[in-house]
Amino acid sequence: MAFRNPSDDMIRDILAQTRRIAVVGCSPNPTRDSHRIARWLIDKGHDVVPVNPRAQDVLDRFCYPSLRDVPGPIEMVDVFRRSEHVAEIVEQAIEKGAKIFWTQLGIGDERAAARAQAAGITVVMDRCPAIEYGRLF
Repeated sequence: MAFRNPSDDMIRDILAQTRRIAVVGCSPNPTRDSHRIARWLIDKGHDVVPVNPRAQDVLDRFCYPSLRDVPGPIEMVDVFRRSEHVAEIVEQAIEKGAKIFWTQLGIGDERAAARAQAAGITVVMDRCPAIEYGRLF
């Protein structure tokens, strides 16, 4: 069965209710989409946790090398890594007890999505939170 994203109502609820979001692949470079979307999420009131093994500080927040290194719970994982990295990130999201796994535009892995869903995680693939917010609110 082919992957299907959640309904618009569910995506609206995710964007309205989710607070702590780990942005995997968050760049310290302000011209990168990951940086801009992380800033946008912060501006919308989300608690953003940057994850990038090559950065120490992003958006004046400590940047963790992997999801495994992030202390405390994470509600949503927002992925800005190439599709071939998604399966490993899903495994870390499952370990962390994330409730939502979101991949950005052009990023997806149906097998990894099925693994996440089997673990009880809601998956949104190939979407941008900022675009979805503009479309749904």
